[in-house]
Amino acid sequence: MRISKFKGFMLALLFAVTLGAAANVQVTASAATYTTVSTKTVTKAAYHKKSTSGAIYNKAHNKRIATMKGYPNTTWYVTQQATLKHSNSKGIYYYVANKSGSVKGWIWHGYLKKGTAPFGLKYAKNAVALDYTTGKAVWSKSANTARPIASVSKLMTLYLVLDKIDNGSGKWTDIVKTNDSGLVAMGNSASCGGFKFYSNHKYTVKELYDAALLDSSNNAAIALGQWVSGSNAKFIKKMNAQAQSWNLDKASFVSASGLENSDLKAFGYSYGSANANMVSAKDVALIAQHLIKDYPQILTDGSVGSKTVNGQLCYNYNNMLQGRKYYQASLNVDGLKTGYTPLAGYCFVGTGQKAGKHRVITVVLHDENEFTETRSLMNYAYSLGMDA
Repeated sequence: MRISKFKGFMLALLFAVTLGAAANVQVTASAATYTTVSTKTVTKAAYHKKSTSGAIYNKAHNKRIATMKGYPNTTWYVTQQATLKHSNSKGIYYYVANKSGSVKGWIWHGYLKKGTAPFGLKYAKNAVALDYTTGKAVWSKSANTARPIASVSKLMTLYLVLDKIDNGSGKWTDIVKTNDSGLVAMGNSASCGGFKFYSNHKYTVKELYDAALLDSSNNAAIALGQWVSGSNAKFIKKMNAQAQSWNLDKASFVSASGLENSDLKAFGYSYGSANANMVSAKDVALIAQHLIKDYPQILTDGSVGSKTVNGQLCYNYNNMLQGRKYYQASLNVDGLKTGYTPLAGYCFVGTGQKAGKHRVITVVLHDENEFTETRSLMNYAYSLGMDA
C-alpha cells in the first residue's frame, strides 16, 4: 500500500514528536537519579535543622519525604552516612530519623547542625508556661501579644462569680434570671449554644457555674455576669476593672462568654467597638493564677469529666484529664478551660503539678493540636526545673 507524501510526512512528524517526548521523560528521570558511591554506619548522633532549607528524600532521591520547614523543632538522629553521586558532583548525605521513627530518609549534611533541636510549638500562635508559685514565665512564644481568646474568657467571668459569693453578696442557691429572649435563643442555637434555658426551671448560680465551666455554656456565662453586676454592660466593665487592678495591660474584654460581637449581635448582647476579647497568653495565665490562688476549688470543679445539670449533660472537653486521650499520669492535670471560635482557633489553659515540683499553668492560643502541644509544653517546662 502506498502512502501519499503528505501522509508520510505527518506520520514521520508524529513519530518524531513521540520519540522526542519519550526521550524527554527518560532524561528527566535520569536527571533525578542519585547513585550510591559508599555507605557506612556511624555512631548515633542528634542533629536539627540549620535553616528552613532542605528536604529528606529516599536514597535514589526521586521521592521527597519531608521538608525541614515542616519540622521546625524536630531532633533528627543520624545513624548512617553515604556519599551520593549526582551527574558529575558528589555529596555527603546523612540517614536520619525522628525520635519515633515515623519519618526517615536521606538529607544533605549541610542542611543540618549537630545537637538536639530547641523546644518549640508548631501550631500555637501564642503560648506560655507559667510557674504558678513564682509567677515567672519559664517559656513563651509571642506571649505578650493580645489576640482573641474564645471561651477561656470565662475564667475571668467565673472568678467574679466566685468573688461575689466569697464576699457574701451572693449565694450558690440564688436564682439567676434566665428568661431573656436572647439568652433563650442562644441556648437553642446550634453554633452558639448547647445549654438550654427551659421556662419550667429556675436555674441557680451553681447550676450555671457548672454549665459555664464544664459545658462552656455561653448563655450561662452571660446570665451569671448579669447576676453579678445587674447588666451585661456593667459586668464587662467589671471584667476590665479587675484586669486593670491586676495590671494586665494586654487584656481587654467586650464579652462575658468569649463569643465575638459578630455572633452576639444577633442575640442582643454585643458590647463596645471591638469585635472580640483581646488578651495575651501571659495575661490569660495570670488570670488563671489569680483564680487558682484565690479560689482553689476551681481545680476540683474543673477536673470533673461530666455532670448532668437539669437533665442536660455538661461534658468537659479537657482531654488531658484522667481517663482521656491525652492524659499523662505524672503531670496530674486537674484543669482548666478549653475554648474555640473560628476567629480565635483552638485555645486551652491547662494546669497540673508533678510530684515534688511547682504547679505549672500553660496557655496555648490559636492552636490546631492544643492538647498534644500543651502536654509537650508542660513536660518541657518541668525539664527546666520548677522544683518545690
